[in-house]
Amino acid sequence: MSTPGASTAAMKLKQNINPILLCFINFVVLIYTVLTYIPFYLMCGSRQARSNQLKAKPVNRQPAAAYRSVNSLQGLAAVLYPGCDTLDKVFKYAENKFKDKRLLGTREVLIEEDEVQPNGKIFKKVILGDYNWMSYEEVYVRACNFGNGLRVLGQKPKTNIAIFCETRAEWMIAAQACFMYNFQLVTLYATLGGPAIVHGLNETEVTNIITSKELLQTKLKDIVCLVPQLRHIITVDGKPTTWSEFPKGVIVHTMAAVQALGAKSNSASAPENRPTASDIAVIMYTSGSTGLPKGVMISHSNIIAGITGMAERIPELGEEDVYIGYLPLAHVLELSAELVCLSHGCRIGYSSPQTLADQSTKIKRGSKGDTSMLRPTLMAAVPEIMDRIYKNVMNKVNEMSSFQRNLFIFAYNYKMEQLSKGYCTPLCDRFVFRKVRSLLGGNIRVLLCGGAPLSATTQRFMNICFCCPVGQGYGLTESAGAGTITEVWDYNTGRVGAPLVCCEIKLKNWEEGGYFNTDKPHPRGEILIGGPNVTMGYYKNDAKTNSDFFEDEHGQRWLCTGDIGEFDPDGCLKIIDRKKDLVKLQAGEYVSLGKVEAALKNLPLIDNICAYANSYHSYVIGFVVPNQKELTELARQKELRGTWEEICNSPEMEKEVLKVLSESAVSGLEKFEIPVKIRLSPDPWTPETGLVTDAFKLKRKELKTHYQEDIERMYGGK
Repeated sequence: MSTPGASTAAMKLKQNINPILLCFINFVVLIYTVLTYIPFYLMCGSRQARSNQLKAKPVNRQPAAAYRSVNSLQGLAAVLYPGCDTLDKVFKYAENKFKDKRLLGTREVLIEEDEVQPNGKIFKKVILGDYNWMSYEEVYVRACNFGNGLRVLGQKPKTNIAIFCETRAEWMIAAQACFMYNFQLVTLYATLGGPAIVHGLNETEVTNIITSKELLQTKLKDIVCLVPQLRHIITVDGKPTTWSEFPKGVIVHTMAAVQALGAKSNSASAPENRPTASDIAVIMYTSGSTGLPKGVMISHSNIIAGITGMAERIPELGEEDVYIGYLPLAHVLELSAELVCLSHGCRIGYSSPQTLADQSTKIKRGSKGDTSMLRPTLMAAVPEIMDRIYKNVMNKVNEMSSFQRNLFIFAYNYKMEQLSKGYCTPLCDRFVFRKVRSLLGGNIRVLLCGGAPLSATTQRFMNICFCCPVGQGYGLTESAGAGTITEVWDYNTGRVGAPLVCCEIKLKNWEEGGYFNTDKPHPRGEILIGGPNVTMGYYKNDAKTNSDFFEDEHGQRWLCTGDIGEFDPDGCLKIIDRKKDLVKLQAGEYVSLGKVEAALKNLPLIDNICAYANSYHSYVIGFVVPNQKELTELARQKELRGTWEEICNSPEMEKEVLKVLSESAVSGLEKFEIPVKIRLSPDPWTPETGLVTDAFKLKRKELKTHYQEDIERMYGGK
C-alpha cells in the first residue's frame, strides 16, 4: 500500500509565516486537536481502519491468479435488479419505482448575446434560467413514442442507428428509445473530424442519424453526400433554417415530429422483438488516440454488469442525489454514470464545459453557472478538468494578501495531515474551504475521476478543498467502462482501487518491459480484465478483436488492456506504465512517455505536454503547452518582450523552460528521461484541434504529424 505519510510531506504547500507566530499557531492547534480528539475519533476514526482493510485478493495462490473484490469472491455480479437483464427492463423498473420523481433537467436560455473581447475576438455569452425537469414517467413516454416513430420511419430491430449530438436530455431519451426497440445505437463524439464521422457512419451502414441543429450545420452538412445510405436526419432541437443543400433522398425531421408520429401509431406501447441480454445495445466509437476510431460492440448485459459494479462503490446512492451531466455521452464514463443514476432514482441536470461554473467561458459575468443552480451531489470528471480547477484555484491563492494566503496554506497543510491520519476537519471545511467548495455548488459528496490517470497532487487538492472523496476509476470502452474504482473512504493517492464486483483482474508477464507477476514486493504486469462487463469486440474488425480479447476454458471473456499495473497488498491497483508508451532509445534505455508526462505536467509552468522519442536517437524531446500566466512572468523576469506567439517561438524561452524542467524533474525521473529539447505551443490542445481525445488523452499520431517539422529540427534534421 502507498504510504500516506511520505507522500503527504511532499504534497504540502510552502508557507511563509513568522516562526514565532507559527509556533503559537501550532500550540493553539495542538490544544484544539487534543480537546476534540475523542468526538473526532468517534466521527471519523473508522476511516483509517477501513482504509487499511483488505479490499481484493487473488482467487488462488498462483502468481497469475485473478484478483477479485472481497465482496465478490464467490461469484461476479452481473445484474442490478432481479429479472432486469436488458436496459429497457432496467428503465421500466426505475419508471415504476420512481414514476413522479424528477429525472432529466435542462436550463432555459434567457438571453444570448455576443461579447467583444479586448483582443477583438467575439465570444457568445448566455444568461440561463432555472432547471426545467421531466419526470421518470414523462421521459419513459417520450422514449416510447420516439422509438415507435423511428420504427414507422423504417428502422428495424437489430439494425444500426447513429447519434451524433452534444450531451443533453434528448440524447438520453433517444438512447432509451433505441434500447426499448432493440435498435443498435452507434455513438459518435460531437468533436470528431469529418473523415472519422464518415468512417463511422459508412462502416455501420446507418440510414438514420440523430443530431442537433448546430452539428447538422457545422459538421454533417458538408459530409452528407459522402454517406450514400443515409435517408433520415432527426434534429433534437427543431429544424435548421436552410434545406436546399441536402442531397436528394435525405429527409430532415425534428425529434418532436418523430415522437408525434410514434404517439399516433397503435403499437407504441408494445415494441416488437424486444432485446435479449446478449443483443448489441451500443456500438461506441472510441475517440481513438491512434488512427481512425474503432467501434466497440457493447451488449445489454455488458452495460448492466458494468453499472452494477460501479453503483456498488457509491454509498447511499438514491433519490436525494443530483448528478451533473456535462461530459460527452458518447464516452463510456458519462453514459455509465448517467445510467447508474437513472437506475437509482437520482436526478440528472445537464450542463456543458462552457456553462459549468460561474466563471465558465459562456456564462455572462454576474450570472450563475450550472453548478451554482443545480448544486449537485455527484459529479464525474476527467483529470484535465480537475487539473484546470487546481491551477485556477492556486493562481487565486497566489493573488491573495499575505495573511489570507498563509491562512489558506496553513489550513491546507493541517487538513492534509489530518486526512493522512484518517480524521476530518469540520472547522477548516466550514470557514476556510467553503468558498472553494462553492465553485462546484457546495454539495458535492463524491467526485469520480476517470478517462486517464489523476496526479496525486491534484487528487489530494480536490479531497482537501472540495471536502469530499475523489474516487479514481479505471476502465475502458472495451470493458463497458468498468474495471476498478477506489472506495470513498480510501484517501490514499496514486491508486485506482480494487476490482469492481462485476469483474476480476489479473496481471500477465511482459518480458520486454521487465514486468512480472512474480515481482517483489508487488506483482506487476499487463492488466487483463475478465467478467460479464467485457464487451463483444470491435465492429467489423475480427483481427483486432482476436488480438485484444480471448475466452478462457470456463467461457469467460477477457480483455488485454495494454496497460501495466501493480497490486498493493490490500488488493488495490496502480497504473504504472503502458505498453504502447514504451520507447527504446538508441543506447538501449527504455523510456515510458506516459511516466515522463505525468511527472512534468504538475509543474505550474506546464498546462500540457507530449513527450516524444524514437529508437534512432538517444534523447527525448517534448511538445509543451505552457501556462500563459507563468510563462509571461518568466519572460518578464528574463526581460524578453513580445506577443504571446513571439514568446512561445523564442529559442531563448525554450532554453529557460528546459532549465525549469531539468531542475524540477529530477525527482522520479532518470536523466535520460528528461526532454533535452522542446517546442512551446502558443495554442492549447482541445478535442476541436484533433490533437487530444474528448477525454483529453493525447493523440500521439496526430501530434507527431502536427509537429513533424519541429521533430526534424529538434533531432537535427533541419
